[in-house]
Amino acid sequence: MPYKDRERAQHFYATAFGWTHQFLGPDMGDYLLVGTAPAGARPPVPPEAALGSINGGLFPFQAHGPIQHPSVVIAVEDIRAAMQRVTAAGGEVLGEPMTIPGVGEYVAFCDTEGNHNSMLQPGMEPPACKT
Repeated sequence: MPYKDRERAQHFYATAFGWTHQFLGPDMGDYLLVGTAPAGARPPVPPEAALGSINGGLFPFQAHGPIQHPSVVIAVEDIRAAMQRVTAAGGEVLGEPMTIPGVGEYVAFCDTEGNHNSMLQPGMEPPACKT
């Protein structure tokens, strides 16, 4: 999701939902990594732990930038194979996968309905989040 004021957004989600946060800094696009699931949790997560859980983040709002709304990130086992499946199904992969340190390989795509989403091949334990 985009944010206009990082500290305000961080405070809101920590207070309202108990999310933890880690600011990744300018070298990672000022991304604000958030999480509620236990450290290292990846699906399948026990049902009692999955209620209300999220692993994702917020990015700086850019009035003229692409995708200035929430976006779904789909976990895949093999990002290159998933990219081929997206293309074969009529979607469009937007660029090449990028490595998110401590998280995995990430790439955005557009489905046949014009929805912009992303895929993530988890490859590592996520970094420890701080409140």
